[in-house]
Amino acid sequence: MPDPRFIHLRLHTEYSLLEGAVPVKKLIKLCEGAKIPAVAVTDTNALFAALEFSVLAQGAGVQPIIGCQVSVAYDPAAPGEKPRLPAPLVLLAQNEAGYENLMKLSTCLYVDKPGGMIEVTVDELAAHSEGLICLSGGADGALGRLIRAGQPGKARLLMERLATIYPNRLYVELQRHPGEGGALPEAERATERPFIEMAYDLHLPLVATNDVYFPKSDMFEAHDALICIAEGAYVDQQEPRRRLTPQHYFKSEGEMCALFADLPEALENTVEIAKRCSFAAYKRKPILPRFAEDEVEELRRQSWEGLRARLAVIPHAAPVEEYEERLKFELGIIEQMGFPGYFLIVADFIKWAKDHGIPVGPGRGSGAGSLVAYALTITDLDPLRYSLLFERFLNPERVSMPDFDIDFCMDRREEVIHYVQEKYGREKVAQIITFGALLSKAAVRDVGRVLQMSYGQVDRLSKMIPVEGVKPVSIEKALADEPRLREAARAEEVVERLLTYAKQVEGLLRNASTHAAGVVIGDRPLDALVPLYQDPRSDMPATQFNMKWVEQAGLVKFDFLGLKTLTVIQSAMELIFKSGRPLHVAADGTELYEPAEGAENQINAIPLDDAKTYRLYADARTVAVFQVESSGMMNALRQMKPTCIEDVVALVALYRPGPMDNIPTYCEVKHGTRPLESLHPTIDPILKETQGIIVYQEQVMQIAQVMAGYSLGGADLLRRAMGKKIAEEMAKERPKFLEGAKATHNVDAKKAGEVFDLLEKFANYGFNKSHAAAYAVVSYQTAWLKANHPVEFMAGVMNCDIHLTDKLAIYLNEVRRGLDIEVVPPCVNRSLASFDVVDQKLVYALGALKNVGLDAMRLIVEARQVDGRDVPFASLTDFARRCDLKRIGKRPLEMLARAGAFDQIDPNRKRVFESLESLMAWSAAVLEARASAQVSLFGDAGDDLPPPRLADTDDWLPAERLSEEHKAIGFYLSAHPIEDYLPALRRKKVMSFEEIEKKAAADGPFVCKVAGELASMRERKSAKGNRFAFIAFSDASGPFEVTFWSDALDGARAHLENGRLLVMTVRAEPEGESVRLVAQGVQPIDQVTADAGGAGLLIHLETPEAVPSVAAILERLAAEGKVRSRGPVAFNVFDAERGCQYKIDTGSQFPVNPQVKGAIRALRGVSMVEEI
Repeated sequence: MPDPRFIHLRLHTEYSLLEGAVPVKKLIKLCEGAKIPAVAVTDTNALFAALEFSVLAQGAGVQPIIGCQVSVAYDPAAPGEKPRLPAPLVLLAQNEAGYENLMKLSTCLYVDKPGGMIEVTVDELAAHSEGLICLSGGADGALGRLIRAGQPGKARLLMERLATIYPNRLYVELQRHPGEGGALPEAERATERPFIEMAYDLHLPLVATNDVYFPKSDMFEAHDALICIAEGAYVDQQEPRRRLTPQHYFKSEGEMCALFADLPEALENTVEIAKRCSFAAYKRKPILPRFAEDEVEELRRQSWEGLRARLAVIPHAAPVEEYEERLKFELGIIEQMGFPGYFLIVADFIKWAKDHGIPVGPGRGSGAGSLVAYALTITDLDPLRYSLLFERFLNPERVSMPDFDIDFCMDRREEVIHYVQEKYGREKVAQIITFGALLSKAAVRDVGRVLQMSYGQVDRLSKMIPVEGVKPVSIEKALADEPRLREAARAEEVVERLLTYAKQVEGLLRNASTHAAGVVIGDRPLDALVPLYQDPRSDMPATQFNMKWVEQAGLVKFDFLGLKTLTVIQSAMELIFKSGRPLHVAADGTELYEPAEGAENQINAIPLDDAKTYRLYADARTVAVFQVESSGMMNALRQMKPTCIEDVVALVALYRPGPMDNIPTYCEVKHGTRPLESLHPTIDPILKETQGIIVYQEQVMQIAQVMAGYSLGGADLLRRAMGKKIAEEMAKERPKFLEGAKATHNVDAKKAGEVFDLLEKFANYGFNKSHAAAYAVVSYQTAWLKANHPVEFMAGVMNCDIHLTDKLAIYLNEVRRGLDIEVVPPCVNRSLASFDVVDQKLVYALGALKNVGLDAMRLIVEARQVDGRDVPFASLTDFARRCDLKRIGKRPLEMLARAGAFDQIDPNRKRVFESLESLMAWSAAVLEARASAQVSLFGDAGDDLPPPRLADTDDWLPAERLSEEHKAIGFYLSAHPIEDYLPALRRKKVMSFEEIEKKAAADGPFVCKVAGELASMRERKSAKGNRFAFIAFSDASGPFEVTFWSDALDGARAHLENGRLLVMTVRAEPEGESVRLVAQGVQPIDQVTADAGGAGLLIHLETPEAVPSVAAILERLAAEGKVRSRGPVAFNVFDAERGCQYKIDTGSQFPVNPQVKGAIRALRGVSMVEEI
């Protein structure tokens, strides 16, 4: 290959977020295709791509040049002047010292920057200049800006300063991005001659660059849209905005040589710089801080002490000698592989968490298979009790870092990370960056916005893109599969333009954030190993390399995961202990109460053989139970009817696509309706606990060990090869397995081959037993709490989802219907900010109302406390006196009024609602009086103020009350709007969902009618392109779902609006212990009940004075003639003066329907309305 004449030294990959559009892999392919020997990457203010680019480029035979375009604060503003925007400067790493300085400068851009300005100062450049080549920045750099601002003297001084900072390493950068006709942009035209003159005058070399942002020129318009997405601008706006040219693409050597033919030295210097930059970032072996002077001895000491402590309290699953031999074996492997420090670091922060009362999960992943981890209290699962394998976690025949994933209570996870920061030094601990990509739906939405298309149109187009799994399909595939999208593109030019641009930017990186769990800990300041980034929303830095590449850089990842279920368990236990009741009473009478701080979490001491818990599993009463709350899991539980923890472990492992096909076989063998099939006598014991089915990866390993003589380490390698379907490896392993089976147990080749084939099939499906066992234990703990402490458990569950209205509705239905627990509605005198338990009743949380905020609700609860006692509010005035209503806010107070939280002190919700402004003003006046210390000697501040004026208004009608309540709570709590229709619906033979469930279970499939309020709708498309929907409804018995296939959906669309009351003809089909409803037709409820007929009303009145007003309403309705159905009406009147009640029969027929009934019920003096 001839010597190169030009090398690209300024290029932005997609890691220049929403600016660069060149993916790293595409860049390497461009270089390979054009036989380019070297290329630089200079992303804006970041080294996100540095290691990835270096490794991939070297692998393709391309020399990587690591650089960065940094923003430099070059000319401080004078007092009173507007700050100047920092200007770009390009730095390239010559050697390792240069790379280390580049990392430090890149870190400086983000970490500990006051005001969040991403920039470095010239002084910071000077402090980290060794090993770096500097390109002056071109027309938009500091020098170019000063020249264009008419300040050539300042430009020269800055150039001289840079020449001092980078002696013999400063190049004056020239760029030419000609427009139509070959004319240069104004900035380049105005600066090129001064740059050349200044370079010659100061004896500085020139260098030619093309500022590359996209691969080819035909991407210019899509890239322009990308810039608009980043800047919140519009593609076609007239106002000034950042605009590039079609010339900012990856030009060929020939194009660049033609462009700078008059300045050959500027081209030659690109090659010269490439030769000077010989450094490439490299992978490192894992680096950890030193935990102890002698880590091997320390690990041994802690492990043996920990094992003795464990064996003193747990039932032994094997002889003590077996535990000791296993511990010696594991310690030997850990020491041999050099990982004692890793185990000690993990054990330390877990012990700290447990000592400080922070719930920690029993284990996660294959780490639960380690006895050393169990002895160190990293895990709480005895691996011998569950037959878990250490080699699945740490294989001496395949050296790789161990990886403990640790679950912490989600509310206190940050405390553990903070401890690690303090222990090892804040400069040595960081989170890990992650990058979000511009997927197809987001690309359509973003591009549509910058093209100024209407939100509705863009939303419709975005919804036409199907979703597969959790990700939308590509725009290309959506166009192929969705005719509506193709038609939209054909019909409108702007839609075609949108999709053209969106296709080109789809998949590019959009934003940076931090990994949900990953934390790295180094033995030195991390910016000596990786560049750091600071997410503006976090006070902890993150690495600039993502999880894959940060590990390649030598840093070890520790996962601090937040598991909500641990928080649920903790919340439930706190409520149990608050009541003074024990968590558990053992058979010998021992009671488990709240442990002392630092003591073992009592949930780990509950028995694993509780009959009530297994009944709950068998009956599938598992709403809110960890891992088993889906309808599919409930069906599997009904089949399996677990009787031991091993059944739960197996179900956790089996319930996945593929393995779940074996659930019926497992259940049939377990219940004796199908014989247990023998695979081979040598390995049948391994499969006994899973009813003869290969369920776990560990079973694959054990079968290879027992039948074919593999070591467990070798068996793990076999499992991995099988799971990844590595053909070359399998070709080697098959004869080895057959020979081993023959030598070990004289198994003939045919049988051994059958077993090998079976292993190969199940290795791909097999689940990690260690993980399944750990999560089965957590599932059991939640099931045990639900079975033994249902109110506290559900309160804990609801506290953890306090802001998720949809989930609260499901949980509340379970509390009332499933568990028959009384619910105390939200009340300013009884509720806390969170869900509470009083006298085994669930007290609804004030903080669960919509748009209130937990802090605001805590202010109310605090105001209720007087001298350490809970003193209820006596009236609205008392409430306004004791609470700072301004701090609580009008919106939260409105939600409290709507929800009926003031009913105990004023049952007229509308009056409370309309009095809030007056109450807030009065509350503020009371506070002002207190603040000015104008307190009477004979009373509290505010006593001399006139009371607040309350609105004089009747309460909302019943339907309005429910509607307002729904706005505040998100669902119906006190009643359901369908209740007024129930008698009429019964006469029309319309069933409740609860009745349908019972009939379907007893009689099988049938057709019936059901009424409900439409809550939400999920529309989908079948493989044939037909639309169908799953529509959520609710009636007085609870929520339910109806499936609408395409024919029913098309006929019903006019009625399908949220909040509509509908009557549906459905086919009810039993599904486990629930029922599936498939719609056949839909009618509005008023249409169905209009001719229900046959009903009359008995109106109960609190006073005789109410009779005339109610009678007048009935006469008016009769005269209007709008209501067809009529019936007899009578009054039941209570006369307080006479101390009796009497009945008045009107003897006439009046209009009667559910609306009339509701309207009369809302009248003053009416206590109740019954149908007769």
